[in-house]
Amino acid sequence: MSLLDLLQIVLAFLFTIGLLVTVHEWGHYWVAKRLGIKILCFSVGFGKPLFTRRWGADQTEFMIAAIPLGGYVKMLDEQEGDVAPEERHRAFNRQPLWVRALVVAAGPLINFLFAILMFMLMFMLGVEGARPVVGEVLPNTPAAQAGIQTGQEIIAVNQRATLRWESVIQETLQTVVNQEETHYQLRDEKGYEKNLTINTQHLSPDDFTQRGLFDKLGLKPYRPQLPPIIGRVLDNSAAQRGGLQEGDKILRFNGEKIHSWHEWAQQIAQYPEQDIYIEIERQGRRMTLTLKPDNIEGQGKLGVGAKVPENWGANYRSIERYGMFAAFGQAVDKTWDLSALTLKMLGKMLMLEVSHKNISGPITIAEFAGHSFNMGWDRFLFFLGLVSLSLGIINLMPVPLLDGGHLLLYLMEAIKGSPLSDHLMLFMQRIGVSIVLLLMSLALFNDFNRLLN
Repeated sequence: MSLLDLLQIVLAFLFTIGLLVTVHEWGHYWVAKRLGIKILCFSVGFGKPLFTRRWGADQTEFMIAAIPLGGYVKMLDEQEGDVAPEERHRAFNRQPLWVRALVVAAGPLINFLFAILMFMLMFMLGVEGARPVVGEVLPNTPAAQAGIQTGQEIIAVNQRATLRWESVIQETLQTVVNQEETHYQLRDEKGYEKNLTINTQHLSPDDFTQRGLFDKLGLKPYRPQLPPIIGRVLDNSAAQRGGLQEGDKILRFNGEKIHSWHEWAQQIAQYPEQDIYIEIERQGRRMTLTLKPDNIEGQGKLGVGAKVPENWGANYRSIERYGMFAAFGQAVDKTWDLSALTLKMLGKMLMLEVSHKNISGPITIAEFAGHSFNMGWDRFLFFLGLVSLSLGIINLMPVPLLDGGHLLLYLMEAIKGSPLSDHLMLFMQRIGVSIVLLLMSLALFNDFNRLLN
């Protein structure tokens, strides 16, 4: 990874976390302000202040702090300090139960609204992806047993349209989590449509998150073949040292005929730091070169890029785009589906039916932030919406210290008819700290485990 790539990942991560924390805390702030509660401080981040400014009639302190993994809104509260008699009516602890609950719930709720906005913008700009055309069906697999054939396009899963492979994966995952049958609607190259049922009962959500879905189903996406022509040669690469030039056409590899760029790249990967012999065509002349691929993470790499013909693969790309109102409807559906899916996945984790490896921490989020930003605005908007949605769901979990934990305490207070004792509050806070630290430790462990492996 280059220094520029690392810098992009860091900046994308800081932007993502800073934006989503600000959105979340602004939900608390806006509702509290509208309900007459005095705000003392609005902080994005924890720890040492990097920037502070006081604003408004109440001289609220707005702050950016050094540790960007969260934030807080500090309100006037008699439990945290002395309050002047003339301002007690504006203290948070003096508010009716419904007001306190509404202020606490506002943070997660604004995360859901922000997710809808991001998905709506994504659909308005257009989501580009590969059409779900089947490239290969492996024998003796669920796909083969169901009758799926090469060249067919999956146009719907369980009666929901699938314009891209991402939609096929998401809809199939829904059926696996729900333990339902998966019904595919397919269209062949002649336009004939067929409905097939594929057996996915043996699949688990881990097959999706650990990238084994297509192997388990027994089908592979169709990939238009790139011609084996060199488009660029990186400086100081094995290809440059071996004499490869832009425009060279690869004819043979160690005597074997090469038909596509994918085939050529697969061959190269098998020979790290070993001499290979390639026959090329350059400006009408044939010649043989000897190269030694570099060893990059156990695979051979030459440091070359393919020459991509104009409009290559255009027939196998799909853009899903809607007008404003239709995009809003699609965004609401997407938010609902992903929320339900996330809750079911969390439930299966608690029941030990899904691996704890699916829990990600800040390192993984940073990597995805950088990669999604690099892939285009549609991917980055989806990433922002997904993380905002996850932040809202996690904060609604009934764990003390989280917003959901506060709402649980308010529910107990409503049932009891009076505030909970300080002893019980302290006990539940300790439980909350333990759970949050455990989850953070597990997330960081998974992050470092992914890096090391």
